[in-house]
Amino acid sequence: MAVDLSYGAEVQDLVARTTAFIADEVLPVEMQFAGDITAAGGDDLRRELNAKARAAGIFAPHAPVEFGGLGLNMSDRAPVFEAAGASTFGPIALHVGAPDEGNIHMLAHIATVEQKEKYLAPLASGEVRSAFAMTEPAPGAGADPNGLSTTAEKVDGGWKINGLKRFITGAEGAAFFIIMARTVGQRGDRGGATMFLAPAQTPGISVDRHIHTTDKAMIGGHCEVSFTDVFVPDNDVLGAPHEGYRYAQVRLGPARMTHVMRWMGSAVRAHRIAVDYVEQREGFGGRLADLGMIQQMIADNEIDLAASRALLVRACYELDQGEHASDSTSIAKTFGAEAFSRVADRAMQMCGGLGVSEDLPLARLANELRPFRIYDGPSEVHRWAIAKRAVGRVRKAREA
Repeated sequence: MAVDLSYGAEVQDLVARTTAFIADEVLPVEMQFAGDITAAGGDDLRRELNAKARAAGIFAPHAPVEFGGLGLNMSDRAPVFEAAGASTFGPIALHVGAPDEGNIHMLAHIATVEQKEKYLAPLASGEVRSAFAMTEPAPGAGADPNGLSTTAEKVDGGWKINGLKRFITGAEGAAFFIIMARTVGQRGDRGGATMFLAPAQTPGISVDRHIHTTDKAMIGGHCEVSFTDVFVPDNDVLGAPHEGYRYAQVRLGPARMTHVMRWMGSAVRAHRIAVDYVEQREGFGGRLADLGMIQQMIADNEIDLAASRALLVRACYELDQGEHASDSTSIAKTFGAEAFSRVADRAMQMCGGLGVSEDLPLARLANELRPFRIYDGPSEVHRWAIAKRAVGRVRKAREA
């Protein structure tokens, strides 16, 4: 069976237009404000860039066509998202950044018709932003979702939510929250969670503080959010009650891969900056690019980028086929997250003092890339899950 790894003419054209848009409209703003989205204007800048992306015909390439997007599948998103990721502001400009991109994907697959009109339509259009409230302070849910401590109690006509969430990306300025809360069992039990949709102005929702992290390009920050007697009506339950973890899988695998796509763009940018530098910089009787140690770093970067892209392509193929793709998404996420940090680190090393200076964006790109080894599941948790599934397959085969 032939394997076709090419992209159609429409996707190639979209990539070319996205690349030009990022170079002309987005990178200059990112460089002016040293990658700090808050200093650059936050939502005011987002709306301005969204309008320009919409005019260029590249806005929301992942969103359903009926809600104003381009409707690309996972495989076709990869090169477009990578092109957008060449700037840390690029995903915001095209409206493909976290958490909105993943929330659009999940709402399109799970939400009722009424919920799509109320929440998905304004989100897909870029009229509003959203946040996904899952992780909590210890001993609550983090890398282990079974630690979920936020609770939702059934009351007349709906549910009442109480709990504290932490590291909620995009919370400041979000129009609504998707809240994961325990509705069955106790903290530590498997399952028993439900997802709820709640407008940000709902009484009892409070964005209490920003948690300062090494990355500065996530609009709305990473926040601590408290929920105190927050009432959510029954018609704003997302999916079936008590099945929240199962429904969340619709979001998690694809969201991990779109993270790989976006940060691939930043890693490729860092590598190209370094190669351009060593190809011109002279020292030790020749150009740095002619030195064996520099060539090894260049080659290792090329290998890391090529391997990450190949793993991503495989995972996206499985997702497009309707497969769960647990192994392939965990493998691509883990390898990519670590590979991109290696690429950025080598790029800094190749550029010497400039690599750690503000004259080049390499150090701050490395700061943006580093959290990916933690976000959407730490590398260690993914390795544990990969190994557990591998052992399970062997046991199953032995017992067959």
